[in-house]
Amino acid sequence: MDILPILSTLRRHKLTSWLLILEIALTCAIVCNAVFLIGQRLQRMDMPSGVAEHELLQIQVADVTAPSNPYARLAEDVAVLRQVPGVISVASSNQVPFGSSSSNGNIRLDPAQPERTLFATTYFGENLVPTLGTRLVSGRDLQSDDFVDVETAMKGLGTGDSKSLPHVTLITQTLADRLWPGQNPLGRIIYLTPVVGLRVVGVVDSLARPNAYDEAKSQYTMVVPLRMGASKDQSYLIRTRPEDRASVLAAALAALKKADPQRVVTTQRSFDEVRRKFFQDDRAMAGMLVGVIVALLIVTALGIVGLASFWVAQRRRTIGVRRALGATRGNILHYFQTENFVLATIGIALGMVLAYGINLFLMSHYELPRLPGIYFPVGAVLLWLIGQIAVLGPALRAAAVPPVVATRSV
Repeated sequence: MDILPILSTLRRHKLTSWLLILEIALTCAIVCNAVFLIGQRLQRMDMPSGVAEHELLQIQVADVTAPSNPYARLAEDVAVLRQVPGVISVASSNQVPFGSSSSNGNIRLDPAQPERTLFATTYFGENLVPTLGTRLVSGRDLQSDDFVDVETAMKGLGTGDSKSLPHVTLITQTLADRLWPGQNPLGRIIYLTPVVGLRVVGVVDSLARPNAYDEAKSQYTMVVPLRMGASKDQSYLIRTRPEDRASVLAAALAALKKADPQRVVTTQRSFDEVRRKFFQDDRAMAGMLVGVIVALLIVTALGIVGLASFWVAQRRRTIGVRRALGATRGNILHYFQTENFVLATIGIALGMVLAYGINLFLMSHYELPRLPGIYFPVGAVLLWLIGQIAVLGPALRAAAVPPVVATRSV
């Protein structure tokens, strides 16, 4: 079909044509960036934790009065929990991956280094690696004689007595690669302070930070052999079989309450709940963006339908004349579909430029990555399909106009 008659017709309807073009352009720009943001959110929600998520339970309790010996209380609680049927392993920890609180430290490779090399999360607690299900890829796990009571460590830190401080640590593979690219990290020293030097004795495959908002740095974590003692900020982590989680959690709570009825349980949940709560804002944002995309596509489709129906009503005489001169129903249908394709193509071209501009704005103000080029052809195809589907109804009505009815108004 000759495109010139279509362009000539559109020039006679400049305002309505440009309104539809701008609507398609705006939809293209927003949909491309919204789909990209949804992909970013879904990728973030799939961030690995490095732990056996479907096997873990977390319990936190608070004492009405502080125990006289928090380390003895911690040992008693761990012993009680290990006796619960179905429990595979028990650990105490100051935090959990994707949790609400985080303990962090500055890492230096030289004690005299003025600026930190990076900022890493520090996990404290015994028996963490087997309980969390974190895989040790090289070296050894922390042993009982590596651990130091936190009070002893604090006194040593104050007096400068390095013998009272922890001396070894576990780090993640990501952290090892960042600190010593392509080198063996075992035996190397990292410094949390000028007097706290920790020798790397083991490397774990993965262990996410509690506040893992930056995915690139989410694996900058280490395990330090500090024994914290029982407190409201300590978590008891229990590993069990996935199908036993509900029964084990109930039995563990009952055992802890039996050991001390005065205690208050502040947290009781599975790790699935930890992940679900941490990423709830990402799910909400993705859902909102899906709603925006659907609404925009519906509005755009309705705009195409409305404008095409208006033009069909206006052109009944022209359609009738063309039918009388021998145009088939297929010719009329093809004419309106081609006209819509031309408008959609102009709108998509403008929309891609606008989408790129919006992405540059998001990159400069919100540190988002560049919009991949694949989103442009995918967005174009989607809008072309929606345009062709939306115009199909009015185009079929135009093609159904009989010549004898249309020419009566001549």
